[in-house]
Amino acid sequence: MEFCIVAGGPERYLPDLKKFNNANVKWVGVDRGVFTLLENGLEAEGAFGDFDSVSSAEWSLITDRVEKVNTYKPEKDESDLELALNWVLGQNPDSIKIFGATGGRLDHFMGNVQLLMQPTLMESGIKSELIDVQNRLWVVKAGEHEVIELPSHQYISFVPMTGSVEDLTLTGFKYPLKNRNIFRGSTLCISNELIQSSGTFSFTNGILMVVRSSDSTS
Repeated sequence: MEFCIVAGGPERYLPDLKKFNNANVKWVGVDRGVFTLLENGLEAEGAFGDFDSVSSAEWSLITDRVEKVNTYKPEKDESDLELALNWVLGQNPDSIKIFGATGGRLDHFMGNVQLLMQPTLMESGIKSELIDVQNRLWVVKAGEHEVIELPSHQYISFVPMTGSVEDLTLTGFKYPLKNRNIFRGSTLCISNELIQSSGTFSFTNGILMVVRSSDSTS
């Protein structure tokens, strides 16, 4: 089962959510993201947040349409998205996609990226992505990983999330690498491209953020 979480980020950064819907997907809303789900004709399995960004009319619709509404005080240790993500992890998902978590405030965006590095999530091996209209972003531990050609997101970047990433090797890329150590703060692996239908990247130590991007929002 795949879980798709919709947070309350600016709606102009959202892709068409219906394209990600199928019989194996369960949707979860975070704060105003719950209303966004309902507006798109999608049913929310659960709702999480302090809901300080919805109107009284929108709140009435949420409580009328969503069976599991979890409300919290604004003053708390976890963000609304973290609370939703922790609940989703307890449902034993096969994969997680997060929307509405980019754009707008940079502190929120950086915090949402950090959520992908939660020890519980990293150890689970569950692929968890932040997705917006131009980008797909996830983090991986050391090992060998495959990427498939995706014409809608032709650019692939690799960003070290730890002090160093050791022995990075890129195969099948326009700019290949062989056993190269890269360090946090480096832009060496920004904006690469596949030159075949698939490629691999591998490294022996560290954590990498992988970003697949497009110049277009269409």
